[in-house]
This record gives sequence, C-alpha cells and structure tokens, in this order.
Amino acid sequence: MYASSLAFRLARRASLGAAAALALALAGCAVNPAHGPSTSNATPELSTQTTNVYHGRFAVRYVDQNGQTRNAYGNFDWQQQGDTVTLQLLNPLGQTLAIVTSSPSTASLELPNRQPVTADNVSDLMQHTLGFALPVEGLRYWLASSPAPSSHAKTIVDPDQTSRLKEIDQEGWTIQYLAYADAPASGVKRLDLTRQDPPLDIKLVLDH
Repeated sequence: MYASSLAFRLARRASLGAAAALALALAGCAVNPAHGPSTSNATPELSTQTTNVYHGRFAVRYVDQNGQTRNAYGNFDWQQQGDTVTLQLLNPLGQTLAIVTSSPSTASLELPNRQPVTADNVSDLMQHTLGFALPVEGLRYWLASSPAPSSHAKTIVDPDQTSRLKEIDQEGWTIQYLAYADAPASGVKRLDLTRQDPPLDIKLVLDH
C-alpha cells in the first residue's frame, strides 16, 4: 500500500479523478514530548521559525460528494517553514496528485493541468474545491504529538512511556499514536486519525 518519495514542485502530470480527493489528506510528523494531563488546553512551543520536512506514506478512506465510500493511498512530502506548510501528494508511482500550501493569511491548491486556486484559508479552499475540508492546522500539531492550542483536548499518555502520547481527542477527531521511532531516529512513526461526522479515516506511516 505504501511507497516513499520526495519533491515540492509539480514535476509530473496525473489524472484528476482521485487527485482532488487526495489533496486533503496529510501532514508530517515530529515529536514534542507530551506530559500529561487527561485534558489540556496546552499551547505547544512551536517556534514561528521552525523548519520541518517530513516524508511518508498514507492511506485514506473518505466519503465523496455523492455519498460513496472511497479509498486512496500514496506518498506525501511535507515542508513547514514557520507558519507556512506546503504539502505534496503523490501516487505510488511518484506522480504528483496535488500540492496544498497553507499560511495564516492565504491558502492555495494546485492540481495537474489546472490553474492554482486560492482562498483565505485552507479549510475554505478544500471545502470549495473538494466538497469537504480537513483540519490542516490541527494536524500540524497532532502530528507533532501535541494538542492544538486552539481548543480543549483530551489526551491519554502511553502507559509504557509516559513522555509520549497514546491518544488525543480534539475537535471531533481521535488521533491514535501507534508507534514511535527508536533512537537514533525520533518522532512519530505511525498514527491513525478518525472522524465520525463526516466520516474520514487517515492512516500515516512516517519515514525518518
């Protein structure tokens, strides 16, 4: 189901069908150690100068605009520079499906053979372009093993390693941390994100 790739510009062309739906999926991962209360409004110490680059594989199950359940999978590249995130989604052959760029002031979505589309924020852009929206800003924190600072969250600490989170419940999402990388690598290795309404399942494996 999975394969790896690296890039941040539209290099190849791919068909549009699943591409539009895929443009919603992902983000990358890093670990800020979690110390844990069962509920939290913690504000993670993510510097506005932070630069993070992540690569990995994804599988997504979603309901399309016609109410049909669909599955998609492939590879992703994520680059974060301060508050700006650029996410590239690729199919298993390495062809670019979509590029999403999100910043506090604007968002853009690029699809093969199409002009970029822009909006004030990434949620509005995805809703308008794809028919549904993903919590990209929440994922930016959740994939760093930390609650987002924007709202109340319930956290569960891993009983075998109390410096790590096992689960976050926030904004209608359940984020389960299934594996962390061992030294010398560090960070989240595998996690699942699920939402009930509207239903969406995301499985991520991160390459460090």
